[in-house]
Amino acid sequence: MPPIIHERSIEIAGRLLTIETGRVAEQADGAVLVRYGETVVLTTVVGAKQPVEGIDFFPLTVEYEEKMYAAGKIPGGFFRREGRPSESAILAARLTDRPIRPLFPKGYRNEVQVISTVLSADQENEPDILSIIGASAALTLSDIPWYGPIGAVRIGELDGALVVNPTSHQLLQSSMDIVIAGTADAILMVEGRADEITEDRFIEAVVLAHEEIKRIVALQLELQALAGKPKRPFQPPSENVELKQQILAFLGDRLREAVFNPDKTVRVQETAALRDQVIAHFAATETAAQETSAGAPTAKDIGEAFDALVKELVRRAILEHGERPDGRKPDEIREIWIQVGVLPRPHGSALFTRGQTQVLTVCTLGTKEEEQFLDTLGIEETKRYMHHYNFPPFSTGEVRRLRGPSRRDIGHGALAERALLAVLPSEEDFPYTMRLVSEVLSSNGSTSMASVCGSSLALMDAGVPIRKPVAGVAMGLVTDTETGKYTILTDIQGIEDALGDMDFKVAGTQDGITAIQMDIKVMGITPQIMREALEQARRGRLYILEKMGEVIDAPRPEMSPYAPRILRIKIKPEQIGEVIGPGGRVIRSIQEQTGTKISIQEDGTVFISAANEDSARRAVREIERLTRIPEVGEIFYGRVVTIIPSGAFVEILPGKDGFLHISEIAPTRIRSVEEVLKVGQEINVMVIGIRPDGKINLSRKALLEREAAAEASAPRPADGRGAQRPPQPPPASTGSDRPSTPPSRRPEQRGPSRPPRPQASRPTSPPGQYRIGDRLKQFLGEDETN
Repeated sequence: MPPIIHERSIEIAGRLLTIETGRVAEQADGAVLVRYGETVVLTTVVGAKQPVEGIDFFPLTVEYEEKMYAAGKIPGGFFRREGRPSESAILAARLTDRPIRPLFPKGYRNEVQVISTVLSADQENEPDILSIIGASAALTLSDIPWYGPIGAVRIGELDGALVVNPTSHQLLQSSMDIVIAGTADAILMVEGRADEITEDRFIEAVVLAHEEIKRIVALQLELQALAGKPKRPFQPPSENVELKQQILAFLGDRLREAVFNPDKTVRVQETAALRDQVIAHFAATETAAQETSAGAPTAKDIGEAFDALVKELVRRAILEHGERPDGRKPDEIREIWIQVGVLPRPHGSALFTRGQTQVLTVCTLGTKEEEQFLDTLGIEETKRYMHHYNFPPFSTGEVRRLRGPSRRDIGHGALAERALLAVLPSEEDFPYTMRLVSEVLSSNGSTSMASVCGSSLALMDAGVPIRKPVAGVAMGLVTDTETGKYTILTDIQGIEDALGDMDFKVAGTQDGITAIQMDIKVMGITPQIMREALEQARRGRLYILEKMGEVIDAPRPEMSPYAPRILRIKIKPEQIGEVIGPGGRVIRSIQEQTGTKISIQEDGTVFISAANEDSARRAVREIERLTRIPEVGEIFYGRVVTIIPSGAFVEILPGKDGFLHISEIAPTRIRSVEEVLKVGQEINVMVIGIRPDGKINLSRKALLEREAAAEASAPRPADGRGAQRPPQPPPASTGSDRPSTPPSRRPEQRGPSRPPRPQASRPTSPPGQYRIGDRLKQFLGEDETN
């Protein structure tokens, strides 16, 4: 029996968005195919029927599968198949997770798994947006309890105009790349980067996105009416009010004294000790339970009640009195301490401390060959700037096995990476690969924003010419849904992040926003709350930038002596083979002789890296010598490589020959080339013409005639009786040219031996090149021999 297929479509940004269900994955609780352009994503959702016992969190898992066949690619590596998720896949999974998680019922403990698989990628329409829409549609159609649907779009800015869902190629030119997700009533998630946009411009982008989000939500509701399943019944656990009152009576003021402590370590220890006391006091033993009632609270119930009391205490103090656990005001930033150049050998380093949050960021500069190669579905193949974030267990005083980077680590690193993109120098101005590593040494909230500050400082310490320093701050929110009252917090710490309703990270320069990320735990926030949070974040960012400027306010003028030196030159693409040589012989020889690394791009850009600048410049001179195009009038000291009846071929530059016609060898007529020249002989020649096909015509006769004329006009010394020496006849036109010192690019010599004239000092020319004036000076100042 053929499947019953339902689909709905709308046009967004001139392209058709289609959501379809019923064709595939019938055993999943919900499954949709989302198509936009020629990009297709399959999203499925499956939920367990029973809750997981003994946990105090919602077990949601979101996976994002990049199938390389979607873009007509075969995976790299030995096995040629997809393995662990790429960084872009992990970021897309997090992008899908964050807007759907707040809409599950409070207290829901059934395991839920969402899987988005990219089946087709046209490399123009980004599949991560379709993953968010697909997850929402699959959950909406399923029987899993969920308070959706949601929609998502990407906003860019081209030529000053906001653009909905720009293509991948448009994003390369866009001054904004922000993903926004939400319900029909409010915004749930924001993430992206920008080129120093203002807070008002960001709000405009959010408002534009929300209009499209409402249309996407309506589309899913239409599909739900056609193919949606009835939702499973779920009753959230009831609150034990009596137990909470008993715990409060038992604790008295001790709970407030433990929670409202500026020292996180002491606060955690004292709060944990009180929790153990409460559990020990109220937990009913098996004997007591038998003697009293079967419904006595368990240790888990008592612990959850204690945690709820802590949350209520913190939130009430913030909302009613503006009092935070460490005693700060809502808009107050913790004490900041900064040090740069803390490590001797790395190319740049900075230690950024804000309260009990401390991050060490280290900058390493590398060559073009050290760029990261990307094996993903996107159009970008390499990345020259990388930021990695590490969160070791000792930063929170915990014991935990060390594994690879977690999804959180990758997400925080990507956020800090985006924050600096707007101020990095271009590859033309700074041809280096840059890697930043942020090591979290102590954590009490806002470590990702501390990484942004540390990265900016480390880049300046390394001498990277960033346009402006960048700082970041994390904003929080506490709301009362009954009264509508809310309080916005600046520079949130760990307990405020855990017990609050929002984590809103904003990074930027003094002139605007460069990166932003918002996660919320409630059903959404309004543009007004977002506007206030952005303004409060701007003031906090400016304060932090001022503190950073007191330590270092501009990039150092010189890089570390341990950083490589990289020079860049440009050659014609057709000259690449000349530099590389047969089997790479030429380029290897240059690298070995100069101690450099040479990388050549397809467009003819050549990067030369070395431990010091002198070595790099030696390699530049060698490459310029190989690729120089001779001009008419230039004089070269060349070697005869081939003789034919009509003339000789003379190598004037490595791998570059010119033709010396028999009539251009000597001032007088000669019967054969061999009368004057032989293979291997080194002679001076002048370029007298370049043919349309690039072939070079040379002349030796022109130089000899010029030299003879110059000597004839030179003053002659008097003889012993005071008479002038009679003019000498022109020197013989035949004979063997013999070079004299210096050995490199020596002037041609001929004629009878005479004592050498004193030589005037002259500027040296690059190897393989003499200007005409320099060469004539040499002819006038040196002897000739037959």
